[in-house]
Amino acid sequence: QVELAESGGGLVQPGGSLRLSCAAYGSDFSIYVMGWYRQAPGRERELVATISSGGGTNYADSVKGRFTISRDNVQYTVYLQMNSLKPEDTAVYYCNAVHSWYPNQVYWGQGTQVTVSS
Repeated sequence: QVELAESGGGLVQPGGSLRLSCAAYGSDFSIYVMGWYRQAPGRERELVATISSGGGTNYADSVKGRFTISRDNVQYTVYLQMNSLKPEDTAVYYCNAVHSWYPNQVYWGQGTQVTVSS
């Protein structure tokens, strides 16, 4: 069982930066594939980035070169550094954890709002 708590969202101007954090509470964090997803109003939730237990990363094409996902297996935290933000990045961002051995074990955070606007 894992509980996830996101933080770091807010209002930022186009071209600005934000860093999201997701703290995990519970089972061994290192065995989970961690991810960030986002959902804009009227749209489906979409993948932003994932990071495996070994540090391998995967990004949506729309954020490649601008966003960086990382994890700290000691602090049980995953980060999403977002640079060169665009209005279309506006969404609720959700942290996600998937057990590496039992992928039916999926956990979600409550989400944090990111608004990119001048």
